[in-house]
Amino acid sequence: MRSDRITKGTEAAPQRALLHALGMTDYEIGKPLIGIVSSQNEIVPGHINIDKVTAAVKQGVSEAGGVPVVFPAIAVCDGIAMGHEGMKYSLVTRELIADSTEAMAMAHPFDGLVMVPNCDKNVPGLLMAAARLNIPAVFVSGGPMLAGTHKGKKISYSTVSEAVSERKTGKISEEVLRDYEHKACPTCGSCSGMFTANSMNCLTEALGMALPGNGTIPAVYSARLRLAKETGRQIMELVRRDIKPRDIMVKKAFENALVIDMALGCSTNSMLHLPAIAHECGIEIDLDTANELSEKTPNLCHLAPAGNHYIQDLDEAGGISAVMKEADKLGLIHRELLTCTGNTVEENMKDSEILDVEVIRTVEHPYSRQGGIAVLKGNLAPEGCVVKKSAVDEKMMRHLGKAKVFDGEEAALSAIYEGQINPGDVVVIRYEGPKGGPGMREMLNPTSAIMGSGLGDTVALITDGRFSGATRGAAIGHVSPEAAVGGNIALVRDGDEIEINIPECKINLLVPDDELEERRNTWKPISRELKGYLKRYSRDVTSGSRGAVLE
Repeated sequence: MRSDRITKGTEAAPQRALLHALGMTDYEIGKPLIGIVSSQNEIVPGHINIDKVTAAVKQGVSEAGGVPVVFPAIAVCDGIAMGHEGMKYSLVTRELIADSTEAMAMAHPFDGLVMVPNCDKNVPGLLMAAARLNIPAVFVSGGPMLAGTHKGKKISYSTVSEAVSERKTGKISEEVLRDYEHKACPTCGSCSGMFTANSMNCLTEALGMALPGNGTIPAVYSARLRLAKETGRQIMELVRRDIKPRDIMVKKAFENALVIDMALGCSTNSMLHLPAIAHECGIEIDLDTANELSEKTPNLCHLAPAGNHYIQDLDEAGGISAVMKEADKLGLIHRELLTCTGNTVEENMKDSEILDVEVIRTVEHPYSRQGGIAVLKGNLAPEGCVVKKSAVDEKMMRHLGKAKVFDGEEAALSAIYEGQINPGDVVVIRYEGPKGGPGMREMLNPTSAIMGSGLGDTVALITDGRFSGATRGAAIGHVSPEAAVGGNIALVRDGDEIEINIPECKINLLVPDDELEERRNTWKPISRELKGYLKRYSRDVTSGSRGAVLE
């Protein structure tokens, strides 16, 4: 075992002395040492309950004969960071989480790891660390929040975000906004729709790195604690059998995850995170693969923000295993793959069934015949850009409009609130990409302002930044190459026509090539004064089309 180097032999006496200082007995020091990466903190609603989940994992590890040792990982709440400089520090934490977990696990040679994440960058960051370390590892998240209710209707964080614009335009009163504010997020947990956090927790399950139920059992259910205990016991089985993350996260496992991504209609951020996790496994996923699988995969779920169902409804309808089993009817699932249960995908899903055909549609009656995410390409995004097409109004699937260009989120948001955006416009927000932001901020506030202003079926938004999983509408992000490196989005001017064709996966700036070349000759990038981690990140980060990994 890896821990032998600090627990066995004469040479390990100094290390054993320090383990004794932790309160470990000789009996414990002879057992497998299991690191538990706890993302608990008191600022993120999805993480405030993780101490209880971690305690349950510890119990499971101990019951199965291991010694649990907890160490921390950071986590940013995207909702709290939204709309100000703090959002620049969201995506960038993914690499910090991966790096710091690598450092802890290498400095202290654990025999296995249980990762306890929940929110947006925390889940992929720990999956990246698991792949990089490649020692036995299993995941159990803190679980999703329950939806709120307002006058008998389920609501969530995204309801409040859109309500801000509704209040500014006089569509609702201050009292209604305040009522939403108090009722939208009624419990701890990751925000209740198919936003990024829940997308990644569901996809962790689809990858085979978490036990069934990980993505959907609500944070406040006792079943979440039982799952955590089972996860603690299961890491000991993985250690015994020496099953490692890269035995599970093979290329076909990522294909399974992409299929479930399309079937569920997950957050567009999955198109950043899955390639980044695959990269750590030595696997390259290009965005064309996502389109190929989307073409074959029906969209079976319309979870918020695309529809009126929430993660708790998905759990009650059969969960991820039921979605996988339904997709398997079309031959889309690699059933033979090993998972962290020690069994195959086929064995995991054999007893699953759909319990509510409105929440999880059958392949015969899907919400749409193609998947929930599309990658668009054209002269505006030669390397690609991403849209959550399951959350786009049918009227906006094809759109031709004139550009309104803004160099940053704040200017665009002000223009929307001041009524400067008209039906038919295409709002372009640039210099918000991985390098240019830096940090690729989420644009939930502008998209929510568009929806709340009643422009969601007439106005598109395009950015080299990204979107919250709570975003809906014709919101097209991850435009690559980004403006900061001279991508064509940097050359767009007010009044230019932009053509969007989501069904055909095309996006084009209708400006002649010679005119674009003339503009390029006079273009100068915006310069930002950077320091600290953002300066290093901006220097080393790659394109959004490559998952915004560091090189």
